[in-house]
Amino acid sequence: MYTLHYYPGNASLTPHILLEEIGAPYELALVDRQKNAQKSAEYLKLNPSGRIPVLIDGDLVLFETAAISLHLADRHPEAKLAPELGSAERAHFYKWLMYLTNTIQTEVLTFYYPERWSESEAGRAEINAHAGERLGQMFDLLENAFAEHGGDYFLGDRFSALDPYLLMVSRWSRKIARPAITRPRLGAFVERLSARPSVIRAFEAEGIAPPYC
Repeated sequence: MYTLHYYPGNASLTPHILLEEIGAPYELALVDRQKNAQKSAEYLKLNPSGRIPVLIDGDLVLFETAAISLHLADRHPEAKLAPELGSAERAHFYKWLMYLTNTIQTEVLTFYYPERWSESEAGRAEINAHAGERLGQMFDLLENAFAEHGGDYFLGDRFSALDPYLLMVSRWSRKIARPAITRPRLGAFVERLSARPSVIRAFEAEGIAPPYC
């Protein structure tokens, strides 16, 4: 059985949805950020960076959302969470997964935590504004990619691990000037994916009520 260390609405949301999609037995272990539990000595043994999530798979302890997503895709090929190994489609899958985690997720952190980069109120406001603007441009890029791929999902006609990841970062864009859902294709995608049973179950388990984005 898997154990997913999570906090509602955090980066654990993607692997949570994937676990529901796979249908494998798992349990949730709440990491209470309100009590700073992610910085506790016990949790730091699992993830020295003090970030959420962590997935326990037997003796394997894994952190980083993208790494967990790839592990689940490889462990459960029957779920078809990623294109075939060695294919061009798999290479594009890697490309967009890295874009979501390295580019967009990093910018989201800058937007929500400007105090990490500036001690002054004016500096924090400027950092926040620029990060929000860059995020808007990034979602424009994703909107255009959706148009090129066609279909109901990010890779086209097939669901993949990219889709819950894109839903998650779209949800995080709620507070920027131009949230992801203000774009026609991304907005329609969020609406479709929010109706998927695995997504509904994950949100309900985390106590998150609709609208999700």
